[in-house]
Amino acid sequence: MSEKLVQSTGNGLHSSIPKLNVAVIGAGLVGSLAALNFARKGYEVDLYEYRQDIRTAELVQGRSINLALSQRGRQALAEVGLEDEILSTAIPMRGRMLHDIKGNTSIVLYDPCTKQCLYSVGRKHLNEVLLNAGEKFPNIHRHFEHKLSPFQEDAEAKADLIVGCDGAFSAVRQQMIKNYGFNFSQEYIEHGYLELCIPAKNNEFQMPANYLHIWPRDTFMMIALPNQDKSFTVTLSMPFKVFADIKTPKDLLEFFIKYYVDALPLLGEERLIKDFFKSKPQYLLSIKCNPYHYKSKAVLLGDAAHAMVPYYGQGMNAGMEDCSLLFSIISQTGITLDKALLQFTESRWRDAHAICDLAMYNYVEMRDLTKRVTFKCRKFLDTTLFRFFPTIWVPLYNSVSFTSMPYNKCIANRKWQDKILRNVFYTVLSGALVTGTALYVMNL
Repeated sequence: MSEKLVQSTGNGLHSSIPKLNVAVIGAGLVGSLAALNFARKGYEVDLYEYRQDIRTAELVQGRSINLALSQRGRQALAEVGLEDEILSTAIPMRGRMLHDIKGNTSIVLYDPCTKQCLYSVGRKHLNEVLLNAGEKFPNIHRHFEHKLSPFQEDAEAKADLIVGCDGAFSAVRQQMIKNYGFNFSQEYIEHGYLELCIPAKNNEFQMPANYLHIWPRDTFMMIALPNQDKSFTVTLSMPFKVFADIKTPKDLLEFFIKYYVDALPLLGEERLIKDFFKSKPQYLLSIKCNPYHYKSKAVLLGDAAHAMVPYYGQGMNAGMEDCSLLFSIISQTGITLDKALLQFTESRWRDAHAICDLAMYNYVEMRDLTKRVTFKCRKFLDTTLFRFFPTIWVPLYNSVSFTSMPYNKCIANRKWQDKILRNVFYTVLSGALVTGTALYVMNL
């Protein structure tokens, strides 16, 4: 069924008067979390989702079935009382396990100093927990298999505020983009991804479970995250032209023997062939826009506002952090809705653009830089300085994944660190040259 949403003519709302009728478009992770937040504050919420209820649906092929939960997402879940429930079944990932082309492995811990880690969580399970939590609130009204349409078709609904949580191809954003002053850009990258699976063996993991496994291969890579059923979800990321060159099962096996020899027996030749050829590589894109709101009538959250490539593991976490920020602003005493939404845009857009850029950078780091000596030296130096100066020297990855530092500040912090290290390097080098020259002259 298609719904045409008509906004009421209310002009903002005092935050202490919870009588707003809210339509949340999209019942995915961010949408179900936003609906739960609104309901907890007493608003009437209609939650619309064009797909069927995920709790009774099969997984959609091509959508990642597990995600990396970090501090920002954990904080958002804690605010609605769900962090402990999610972590009880999540699998901690303490670092990256790198697989070289010969099958040798090495470990790079995320945080050797304070032992923080990422958590592998099932997308479906997390979505189910959020939806089930919403069932406790009679002011959440769920409408599955209802698609937002700008044209009146089967039904019409009214709302004071429309919250677009409907993903990278957001129908809400498509309406907002028609307004003067709305800036929008999207970028498809030349790389796609395909999901494979390393099954459990004898009901056990076939690789160490508490790591994010990476097979970096310069211009492409493969990663694997652990699942609760002792399998690994494997994501093969490559340029589309590389995918296109693999036309037959023979091509595929030769490719894996050349580049992923240690993974081939874990995947199994028969299952690899089946999984690889049953679907096409998925496209990846990055989306930036500004502003995230329209007057007091609509606001965008999650991928609808800032879709990003998945290589920093921050898409879900950033979307959940959107909810934390929005509701901290809405809860301010005396604020009107139009001012709250304006403040949300002004507080968020730079950070959202920053994490989109960081996600692009991290793909290069994961597929190429992680195996370079310079990367390992910088990692060692960052860890050492962090150990001795934990409040001053916070490495980039730690600041993004294990703190709530604004993303834009994370980048500024990294630039400051780079400048310090360059100055130290040049000072040491200059001193060494001067000393060497002086010794040479003395020996003449």
